[in-house]
Amino acid sequence: MHTKPGQPVLVVGSVAFDQITTPTAESGRVLGGSATYASIAASYLAPVNLVGVVGNDFGESHFNRLRAHPIDLEGLQTDPSGPTFFWSGIYGENFATRETTDTQLNVFEHFNPTLPEPYRGTPYVLLGNIHPELQHRVLDQINGKPFVAADTMNLWIDISLDELNRLLPRLDLFVLNDDESKMLTDESNVILAGKRLMGMGPDIVVIKKGEHGSILFHKDGLFSFPAYPVTQVKDPTGAGDSYLGALVGSLASRDSINFPALKRAIVYATATASLTVESFSCDRLEQAGREAIEGRYQELLQLASVN
Repeated sequence: MHTKPGQPVLVVGSVAFDQITTPTAESGRVLGGSATYASIAASYLAPVNLVGVVGNDFGESHFNRLRAHPIDLEGLQTDPSGPTFFWSGIYGENFATRETTDTQLNVFEHFNPTLPEPYRGTPYVLLGNIHPELQHRVLDQINGKPFVAADTMNLWIDISLDELNRLLPRLDLFVLNDDESKMLTDESNVILAGKRLMGMGPDIVVIKKGEHGSILFHKDGLFSFPAYPVTQVKDPTGAGDSYLGALVGSLASRDSINFPALKRAIVYATATASLTVESFSCDRLEQAGREAIEGRYQELLQLASVN
């Protein structure tokens, strides 16, 4: 087990409340948000500086859930003018589809990410799934040349394509799913889509394929890795955010971004995301801890080994 504290990771994104309905259960109002999942996942591998905004309904118990991890909250703004960002959705049979039933931006509508001075030199930056304009604002406040990773979603491709295309050259690592890669490149073949995305700016691209794993695109080659064989999915919300958090956390933990380090980070990301889907909210991710992540990391290495 690698226990060196590592370099810090700046995580910027949404902190929210979710309400999820699946074919078998309903979550009620639970903690969610891209920055929440990513921060907790990354914190098992490296210290985290969190930037986001919450409202007047974000109680001390929720802050304490974040404080239970090596997550610095100086950049988490509290806006007393209204409630925290809220999202609700319904998953279809076998989680093949997801329908948004309600989105209330609340205080997140006017969120302007402001980095505390100590955060501006953070060597690893994770831009969660937020509007590309906000991702640009974060990078405009950064000192030096950190390693920058970003996520996106189909909504931003639909409504903010110009801003997203302008963001890509500012990234070192771009993570997205296979549907999003097709939307951005008009390539139906995932391999061609990944290679084309590398030509659009980022040196490193990871395309997630859900239960079929993920593919890393790098100048030194391709790396395809399977998903962990989860037997019972309870809620896939936040799995992608956890994946990215663990991926960047792993790189920061060793302060290395070469091809072998990236491959190792993909395995950690896969292990961490597999834990997230086993409960509503961050519950399983929080309860599992580093030991469970390491256990699944080793299992995945055995599953992928030909020896």
